[in-house]
Amino acid sequence: MIMQKIILASQSPRRKQLLEWAEVPFDIVVKNTDEHYPFGLAPEDIAIYIARNKAVAVKKQVQNNTTILAADTIVVLGEAIIGKPVHREEAVSILLALSGQKHKVITGVVLMKDEKEISFADITEVEFHDLSLEQIEFYVDKYKPYDKAGAYAIQEWIGVIGIKSVIGDFYNVMGLPVSRVVQALNEF
Repeated sequence: MIMQKIILASQSPRRKQLLEWAEVPFDIVVKNTDEHYPFGLAPEDIAIYIARNKAVAVKKQVQNNTTILAADTIVVLGEAIIGKPVHREEAVSILLALSGQKHKVITGVVLMKDEKEISFADITEVEFHDLSLEQIEFYVDKYKPYDKAGAYAIQEWIGVIGIKSVIGDFYNVMGLPVSRVVQALNEF
């Protein structure tokens, strides 16, 4: 299948890998953007809002008639939005909170080309087994998950030994609901 080359507005190695697996041709263009959002947005809308800001920032740097893909992933435990941990203690604290609990992983996706835009949020429910402090500290010290919302990557050791169940798109938890993205690109 031949697809037009797109611009990935992300420096995430996981999103890059997923698009490569899907054989979507792309170049990476990244522009640092503010990841703050207006108060009162629903979690799905927060992820889309941040992704849209990334797409708009990159749109200013590329030629017209170029398709831009931007995404942002957040983790939601109860009503709390969990971002990327700043340091070791925060990563350990986040994983202790997720231990034995169900949480949602929400990826907001924005496809933008000239004045056309498609946006959506994909939600996956993840449940962890009870994790010991020793397991959590081992993971944080070895894998240093400071660039990951929720302080973990499902494809790493903690996902292999610690995930009890996944309801929804596994790849969404990695950072991109790639099958849904490919369908949207085909519609685009």
